Amino acid sequence: MTLITVPKQIWRIAKSKNIRRNHAIEHATINVLEESAGHRLNVSGLSKEDGFYIAGIQNQEMIEQAAVNGLRLLKSGNCQLAIHRRCGTDVAIANFISAVVFFMLLFSTGLFSFLNIIVALLLSNLVSPYLGEIIQKYFTTSCEVGNMEIVGLEYEIGRQEEADAGILLKHFPRGYFIRTTNNFLP
Repeated sequence: MTLITVPKQIWRIAKSKNIRRNHAIEHATINVLEESAGHRLNVSGLSKEDGFYIAGIQNQEMIEQAAVNGLRLLKSGNCQLAIHRRCGTDVAIANFISAVVFFMLLFSTGLFSFLNIIVALLLSNLVSPYLGEIIQKYFTTSCEVGNMEIVGLEYEIGRQEEADAGILLKHFPRGYFIRTTNNFLP
């Protein structure tokens, strides 16, 4: 499944400029939150066309301030904030690489073995952090946020929106939705 779903998910994000921009702002927000906390936080995010979700922090003012600061920093050229080491893109790339390596070993050796699984996982863990960062930088985030603005913050996911959201959002923990707008379309 991973061999099919991961490229499809990355392509869906890559072709949407607003999702890529919101993904960058989401990462910048989480990076600002973690920097102010002084350590890694148990925070998750999910980007959409019109904003992004942040879950794991209950302080609305803290999230709003981090989002505003993150966007400001991105606008001032701090594009490194658009990349986050624990992004779902990195996890997806790790799964994709391990699947590819495993199938290559399976077909080249003709053997299903735990050694093949271990080699696939080791290679994936060595390569995926670097490849995940490249995929984030060039395909799933965009620092072209000059015309983006944060226009609102809402707690929780609305019932109707949740029903229409799809599998990822249905299982996303409750949190805040930071609504954005692009003052210059496409």
